[in-house]
Amino acid sequence: MSTAPAPAPASSGLQPNICGLLCWVPLGPIPLIASIAFLVVDPYKQNKFIRFHAFQSLFFLGAAIAAYFALVILGTLLVFMGPLALLMIPIWVVVGIGLFGVTVFMCIKAFGNEKFKLPVIGDFAEKQANA
Repeated sequence: MSTAPAPAPASSGLQPNICGLLCWVPLGPIPLIASIAFLVVDPYKQNKFIRFHAFQSLFFLGAAIAAYFALVILGTLLVFMGPLALLMIPIWVVVGIGLFGVTVFMCIKAFGNEKFKLPVIGDFAEKQANA
């Protein structure tokens, strides 16, 4: 006599810590798409933890893009000064490693169900998440 397997419990979607992690995971456009989706899709948009990480991730991405453009402008100006343009190589490396490090750190914090506020943008993200 065989027994039928127990029905799977009703799922309400992803856990908040997984959603927070997806907002930060450094794999191409995934954080951008995930952050926007979690701010729009109904079961997730009411969760303040998910909203906080989504907004903070988007603000961090905006700051990273602004830093990128500032470095491009600086590099363009240094090209006209000859060998000073070589200074951009270590600057790019340090900025890139720093951005990646912050992203991995935030992945760990989000996965651990922590609301770690980054300087400056963390306050903006918290205000938006509570609005």
